Amino acid sequence: MSSHRSPSPTESVNVPVIAIDGPTASGKGTVAQRVASALGFHYLDSGALYRLTALAALRSGVDPADPEALAALAADLPVSFSGSRIALSGVDVTDDIRTETISQAASLVAACPAVREALLERQRVFRQPPGLVADGRDMGSVVFQDARLKVFLTASAEIRADRRYKQLIEKGLPANLPTLLQELRTRDARDTGRAVAPLQVGAPDTVLDSDGMTIEQVVAAVMERYLRVTQA
Repeated sequence: MSSHRSPSPTESVNVPVIAIDGPTASGKGTVAQRVASALGFHYLDSGALYRLTALAALRSGVDPADPEALAALAADLPVSFSGSRIALSGVDVTDDIRTETISQAASLVAACPAVREALLERQRVFRQPPGLVADGRDMGSVVFQDARLKVFLTASAEIRADRRYKQLIEKGLPANLPTLLQELRTRDARDTGRAVAPLQVGAPDTVLDSDGMTIEQVVAAVMERYLRVTQA
């Protein structure tokens, strides 16, 4: 993810978008990054913007129950992106926004309609030539409704919890599998039940169930789908 100028309306319409949505720990971020790299496209991690808003709120003492204050914070985030690194007010927070505490806080922040509205155009600015791969929970349903390809990447709750557990252990962070599974199910319920831009499965042909698949196989499946739609 990187800083961009605002595209013209004509540019935006003509720039292809691959929207990869799915529940937490479905692997959509890793898959989206690899697809973007393979195609030479830009990459948008929409969840990072909500995580950054949550982190900024916690650090500045903004009341998470105050939607106006949260929206104002989201609209004016002093954030910069450089490759895979993310800075807030000039300080690298790439690892800070990936903690379970921030993950849970981001889910609450993302349920705030005013925050979603504040971040909507900031996300659309990333639609730049030659193309964009965007991952999140409402990329295809709200932010990029005209995406060339929409993928809903999912896996069972147990598989996703196990993946998250292994990620945390590899980073040397404490993790408890039963706790992670419960938190994941709670977040799934919150993301699918929120009033604005809920996580929702699109058409049946968009679903890609990654149970039993490696990351490489999932990336290949997405690339195959994109090749199919571009040749149609």
